[in-house]
Amino acid sequence: MREHRAPVSAEELAQFETDALAGFVLARASAGLADGTIRGDVGHLDQMRTWFGRPLWDLDPADADAYFGRVLRGSPSGTRLARSQALTTYFAFLELRHKVELHAMTGRVVECPIDEMNRPRGSKDAELRIPPVESEVAALFTGWAGELATCRKFAPTARNYTASKLMSEVGLRVNEACRLDLDDIKWDLGPFGKLHVRYGKGKRGSGPRVRMVPLINGAGRTLRWFIEDVWGQFGDDHTRPGAPLFPSERKNADGSSRRVGDDALRNGLVAAVGTHLSGWADKLTPHVLRHYCASQLYLNGLDLIAIQEVLGHSWIATTMRYVHVQQTRVEDAWVAGMERAAKRLEGLVR
Repeated sequence: MREHRAPVSAEELAQFETDALAGFVLARASAGLADGTIRGDVGHLDQMRTWFGRPLWDLDPADADAYFGRVLRGSPSGTRLARSQALTTYFAFLELRHKVELHAMTGRVVECPIDEMNRPRGSKDAELRIPPVESEVAALFTGWAGELATCRKFAPTARNYTASKLMSEVGLRVNEACRLDLDDIKWDLGPFGKLHVRYGKGKRGSGPRVRMVPLINGAGRTLRWFIEDVWGQFGDDHTRPGAPLFPSERKNADGSSRRVGDDALRNGLVAAVGTHLSGWADKLTPHVLRHYCASQLYLNGLDLIAIQEVLGHSWIATTMRYVHVQQTRVEDAWVAGMERAAKRLEGLVR
């Protein structure tokens, strides 16, 4: 490497740090990672940068020891692992793209401070999500539907209602719902119609997974009502390519509707739960509705392979975790064991 030079100014170094982070975000987006994954990684980097007080490329193994061994000592293992992975990925980016520039400006040779000695161990903390029962979810949506007649903003409230209803009916993720287009509804496919989910969650780094979700479990009826009675109130052109299924109240420069953000759908669900199902306040999230959908499909007789296809899971083991609370293998085995024991005793007891 060439001899390093001192930066022209502190502003130059700060600008380089900003540009490097922007380049990192663009590179990860180009690799196909979901926006939420990228935001999560940038959030982890920002928290470490705030603690360190200097650019992250100045971190050395001793600094990483102090951060993960003291600052994050009591944090959940999932947080520690995610932050460590974000830092490792960022340093890989710096080494591949900016190693020479950083040496020229600072004299440092980029080297990741996470090594085999201080790399956080363990797995992400497991969380058993127990969804509400059918009567509770019915009470939520019945109360929410009644609210539509008197709410101050009908169209946004009805949009949030519809998106949450789809999460409970066919297990959509909130980000998948946000990125649906009007044209993604394929009414003529299959006996019920299908939803073309183009931005399903993929493995880290693999990009979005595409799937077709049949409009079963009342989902087709929910969507027809929304399209016929609500969608037009957002003032968009239904013939426009890329028109969002769930529009925002905000407009683009050309007057077309923007796409709703996940925060709007989450906040809509939070408000509705607080009003109509207060016992689940702060607990019923979009992802819990997804678990509820899986549980109800399982209880209604859908096999695990079919549920896996609806939810878009790569592995059947993931689907089994979603229906775990409804499975009765232990209870069935106990009943069968008691029946076998009773038969063995037949004839011995008079």
